[in-house]
Amino acid sequence: MKNILLTLIINTIVLGTVYAGGPWPQPQGNAYIKLSEWWTVFDQHYTDTGLIDPNVTTGIFNTSVYAEYGFTDRVTGILNAPIVSRAFMNNLLSRTTNEIIVPGEAINTIGDIDLGVKVGLTKPGSSFPVALTVTFGLPTGNPAGGTQQNLQTGDGEFNQMIQLDAGRGFMLGNIPGYFSGFAGFNNRTKEFSEELRFGAELGLATPNRKLWITGKLNIVESLKNGATAATATSTSLFANNSEFTSIGVEASYYIGKRVGVSAGVTGAISGEIIAAAPSYTIGVFYDMK
Repeated sequence: MKNILLTLIINTIVLGTVYAGGPWPQPQGNAYIKLSEWWTVFDQHYTDTGLIDPNVTTGIFNTSVYAEYGFTDRVTGILNAPIVSRAFMNNLLSRTTNEIIVPGEAINTIGDIDLGVKVGLTKPGSSFPVALTVTFGLPTGNPAGGTQQNLQTGDGEFNQMIQLDAGRGFMLGNIPGYFSGFAGFNNRTKEFSEELRFGAELGLATPNRKLWITGKLNIVESLKNGATAATATSTSLFANNSEFTSIGVEASYYIGKRVGVSAGVTGAISGEIIAAAPSYTIGVFYDMK
């Protein structure tokens, strides 16, 4: 049976406001908090040669808390915590007799937690802000769940990523907008390959700034310098040497001065060792600014 492969694309989650993410640190004493549900369900995946193969239906659901807090005008603390993570696999059936070959299973735990610090390299209010972010990926999820130890809510490795962001706000007539881009390096442990990460996003809002539409491009390139297989075998939800190019879009709407809701979809347009299906997110956020 071919492996079922999925890499969580946390960086594709659009956070619903210019000041959450990107090169804009939170002002001192301000916070941005988001509670969201992210999920993907897939029955096919990109192979290590970029082709698409079928697999038993597999999925993962993450209920996450994302938070940013401005310790100073140039230093922001970041938390991304999947507080409930459910990974499942349907029954594997025989194509000839329709009998169950491998029964389906599910696990429910927390996921891998990310802790980060964003430092503004330019002065607050700069017309072209630049920020440096260091993120630590904690192995708090389950790397080997289920009777076959092939269900995962984490990859079991401690990683450290450094990322440089730059961007700019602008006006198109009476329509506010922004664009930003980033480049990063993800150092991984336990024989996982290091990664290069790149991305860009463009956001536009209605004149009253209540509705934001944001598009994102994300690229992950594996250096393929780790072990051939650094995770459990069949039906692993996290894979080594995976890479992809993904695009996504999200709409965020302020239902009050500080509270809003969002919904979005992201999918890989090409990849290796990654799910060939879109992921979805819905959430509610509190923007103190």
